[in-house]
Amino acid sequence: MKPFSPLVLGILLSLGFSGCAEEEVEDKGIPLPVLTLQEETAAISYKYLGSIEGVENVQIRPQVEGILEQIYVDEGQYVNKGDVLFKINNQPYVEDLKNAMANVDLEKAKLKKAKTEIERLRPLIENEVISEVRMETTVADYEVAQSSLAKAEAEAANMRINMGFTTIKAPVDGLMGRIPKSIGNVVKKSDSEPLTVLSNVSEIYVYFSMSESDYLYFERMMKDSSSRKMNPDVKLVLADGSVYDKVGTIDANSGQINRSTGSITLRAHFENPDTLLRTGNTGKILMEQIYPNAILVPQSATTSIQDKRFIFVLNEDNTVKRQEIKIAGRTGNDFIVSGDDLNAKDRIVTAGLDKLSEGVLVKPLEQGQLLTQNN
Repeated sequence: MKPFSPLVLGILLSLGFSGCAEEEVEDKGIPLPVLTLQEETAAISYKYLGSIEGVENVQIRPQVEGILEQIYVDEGQYVNKGDVLFKINNQPYVEDLKNAMANVDLEKAKLKKAKTEIERLRPLIENEVISEVRMETTVADYEVAQSSLAKAEAEAANMRINMGFTTIKAPVDGLMGRIPKSIGNVVKKSDSEPLTVLSNVSEIYVYFSMSESDYLYFERMMKDSSSRKMNPDVKLVLADGSVYDKVGTIDANSGQINRSTGSITLRAHFENPDTLLRTGNTGKILMEQIYPNAILVPQSATTSIQDKRFIFVLNEDNTVKRQEIKIAGRTGNDFIVSGDDLNAKDRIVTAGLDKLSEGVLVKPLEQGQLLTQNN
């Protein structure tokens, strides 16, 4: 047998070493990032579009007709209960009150005259100078005079009330709305627009609607004795995407399902000490279902086959097994796994899932190791 030439011997040695290297890589496994699971608190969020209103929204309307004489406040100004807002020219009502008081004086005089007549006739009746029928007629006149006086006093009181209505005061604390009228305009009770709307926004209500099925689910979860119950506090996401710094509570609902929409309206209550929120604002009510001991799996660590979700779990020898999981919900970029599909300290592969199949050996990489390898 002829000895190998140096060239052939080099090629054979090279192939031998290459095969050993491949076997060594296969023995170590495929380097992939691995996550060790742990229990943590998670929440599933539900958002509903809502409209914001102050706890008190009062339309300020005139109770009498007249010329708007004074406007004592400005739009957007904060006023206290009892502050004077508007003044209607009261001269016609002053004259009406004077006339009514004159009628009162007249009826008082008539009553006094009727009473004097009774006193004059009484001794004549006693001495049988005149008949008792005359006395009865005089007493009836006295009673008519009493009724006329009461009517005149009521009319005078009504005129006094009307005159008081010419000064319009704030019925509640709050912020002034738009004032469409200006000084000199005639105002009436029948005007389509109010003089303004006074809004008390020290506290606010957020009205929102949810479907009948959602409502039934949330009602059950509120009463659920398990750990996954609904958080009784709700949050408010403002129009700019920020979350309002006060938490609120749901304190009322409409009590009926709207048959045309299949939804129910609920009301959430929030404190608003800085009056940041105003009537007419919009926002989203954020409700959360709390899972205090949840197992979270990154969505990127799962694969989907038909309507099922799978992950790759590492055995103690670092081989993988494909395992189906059931999803309870989503939070951020993670799935909340329901039931006992996974436990804390289980290890799962989080990337490179296309390289895996049942029983493949994996070389677990921590996140830091993966970054170093990629660099």
